[in-house]
Amino acid sequence: MFNSNQNIDESSLIKGCTNNDRKCQEQLYKLYFSKMFQMCLRYTQDEDVICAIINDAFLSVFKNIGKFESRGSLEGWVRRITFNTMADYFRKKNKEIRFLNIDDYDYNISDNSAPIHDYDDIISKIDTLSGSIKEVFVKYAIEGYSHKEIGEYLRISEGTSKWYLSEARKKLQALIEYSNNSTYQYGK
Repeated sequence: MFNSNQNIDESSLIKGCTNNDRKCQEQLYKLYFSKMFQMCLRYTQDEDVICAIINDAFLSVFKNIGKFESRGSLEGWVRRITFNTMADYFRKKNKEIRFLNIDDYDYNISDNSAPIHDYDDIISKIDTLSGSIKEVFVKYAIEGYSHKEIGEYLRISEGTSKWYLSEARKKLQALIEYSNNSTYQYGK
């Protein structure tokens, strides 16, 4: 259908992948492999594990590409599938691991605060964020986008993206400290 060296538009690529065209699947894989690799590299340095995760993710992408509704970017959809595949991989490897990279640096939370061990609790805290603060946090900390990419996507400056991320971190830190220092439990 397509020459593997030829660049085709996204809708033709999706249609080709939906029709199980191996050249289109190869082109989609090559188009996003390095970005997905970089995202996974934030969580593990084991290249064999990263390649296994990416391959599993792309199997899921190809299996479900007919469900892609073009409401967001194809890259974002592939990133979400890759992230979920990676999280599933680490959960299967170790039932005790709670998978979420909230930050690139350590917070100085007081030593007497109990750590959060519940993945769903962290996700519920993220869900309390709203608007651009939540969107920037999810795109940066979970999906692995850079501030430049987020800025282009949201049509804001890199500095504004960094500010939103900082605000999200402050709010999440306050929620974590509050839940660690009180007897209040979510959902009760």
